[in-house]
Amino acid sequence: MQKLLSAVQSVSKGLNVIAAVMLAFMILLTVADVILRSARAPIVGTYEIVGLLCAILISFAIPFTTWKRGHIRVDFFVEMLPPMIRRVVNIFAKCLGIGLFILIGWNLIVFGMDLAQAGEVTPTRHIPFYPVLYGIGVCCFFECIMLFSDIVKIVRGEYE
Repeated sequence: MQKLLSAVQSVSKGLNVIAAVMLAFMILLTVADVILRSARAPIVGTYEIVGLLCAILISFAIPFTTWKRGHIRVDFFVEMLPPMIRRVVNIFAKCLGIGLFILIGWNLIVFGMDLAQAGEVTPTRHIPFYPVLYGIGVCCFFECIMLFSDIVKIVRGEYE
């Protein structure tokens, strides 16, 4: 089980590196566009490229943020509960999260297949939408694995 958890952590770190590269590229593209815009030569399609990169950035950063427990939680009430009930509440919340991300991931993959079949692209640069939707969908499924690994940690007593 420990090998599985370390493999999951490694993949989440890799996805986070991709997210960091997307952020750096967004910054460089925006700065270059602002500079070139002042010279009356803007980069065509910057807005749509930044939008797609932002979607990739957010979705690829979610699993690592889950691993580091960096998401905002309101656990004032949960902290007052006895440890056993707290574990049950945390497991229930993780199961709800798994269900939600399975639903979101599945619908993103289906929507991506619809857009691929329709040939839907961005208006200016003609970048296809479906690879981005597939990537976000895969990250949603990987988030389910992250939440399941949290459940394993809760059961083993390593979560808190």
